[in-house]
Amino acid sequence: MTPLTTADFQAARAIAHPYIHRTPILPSGTLSELTGANILLKAELFQRTGSYKIRGPLNVLSKMSAENKARGIICASAGNHAQGVAYAARVHKVPVTVVMSVNAPAAKVNATRGYGATVIQCGDIWDDAYAHSREIQAERGLTYIHPFDDLQLIAGQGGVGLEISEDVPNVDYVIVPIGGGGLISGVAMAIKAAHPNAKVIGVESIGAPAMSRSVAEGKRVVLESVTSIIDGLVVRQVGENTLWVVQNFVDDIVLVDDTDVFDSVVWLMERSKLVAEGAAAATVAALRTGKLTIPSGKTAVCVLSGGNLKLEHVRQLRWN
Repeated sequence: MTPLTTADFQAARAIAHPYIHRTPILPSGTLSELTGANILLKAELFQRTGSYKIRGPLNVLSKMSAENKARGIICASAGNHAQGVAYAARVHKVPVTVVMSVNAPAAKVNATRGYGATVIQCGDIWDDAYAHSREIQAERGLTYIHPFDDLQLIAGQGGVGLEISEDVPNVDYVIVPIGGGGLISGVAMAIKAAHPNAKVIGVESIGAPAMSRSVAEGKRVVLESVTSIIDGLVVRQVGENTLWVVQNFVDDIVLVDDTDVFDSVVWLMERSKLVAEGAAAATVAALRTGKLTIPSGKTAVCVLSGGNLKLEHVRQLRWN
C-alpha cells in the first residue's frame, strides 16, 4: 500500500473537527521519576464516546456515497468502534447495525444503543462478532465499516499522532496499544511523517499477540486461541494494511500481561486521577514493568486510547 501523508491526516481531522475534542497532553511526574525520562500522556480517554475510535468513522462516512449510506451500515466491535460508528452514523443520519460479542461491557452496549444503533450480540470475542456481521451484511446488502483495516478509518485515527506531533515537537518515543492495529497504523505514519527519527512502540497483550506473531512470521497469522480479557487488545488476526504499516513504520512491539495492565489501571486512578480502560493502560504498564525502557532524558508519549473501563475485570484481577 501507499503510506498516508500528513495532508491525509490533516484532511481527516478537519472533517472530524466539529464533532471531536482535541484531547490534552498531560505530564506524568511519577512516571517520569520512575523511568528517568520525560513521560507524557495523550488523554484520548477524554474524547467523545470515551475513546479515539470516533475519529475514523467520521472520516469514513464523510466519504461514503449516498447509495452506500442509503443501504445502511454495519460493523463488528468489542465496544469502542461500536460507539464511534454509532455516533458518526447519527451525525450523518445513516441507519446502523452493530454486532458485539456477548461479553462486551454493558456500558459500551448501552452507549451504542443510546447513539441510535441496533445492537446484535454474538460470539465470545471480536472475531466471532465479525464473522456474524459479515453474514448479516451479505443477507441485507449493508455497507461495511471495518474497525481497523480501512485506510480512510486509519487516516481518521491518525489524528491522534498528528496532534502529538504538533503538541510535542521534541517527541522521541510514542507508545501505542495494539489490537487490530488501526490506531498504531495511523499514529505511526503521522508521527514518522513529522518526526522521522522518533520511535513508535506498540504494546500488545501477551495473551493475544496477533501482531507480533505476524511481524515475526512475515505474514498474517490466525491465533488458535486468546487468553486476554482486555477487549481492546484482543483479535485473532490483524489486518493486511495494518500489518504492512507496522512492518514499515513501527520500531518495536512489547508484550504485557493482563494483571500488570489492570494494576496500571488502578495506578492511573490512584496517582493521576485518570480512569483508563485496559488497552489504554497497557502503554503505562509497559513502562511500569520495565518491558519498555526509555533512555534517560528522552521524551515519550503514552497514548491512553480510551476510558470505557469494565470495572468487573479490575475487581477480579486486583482484589480476588
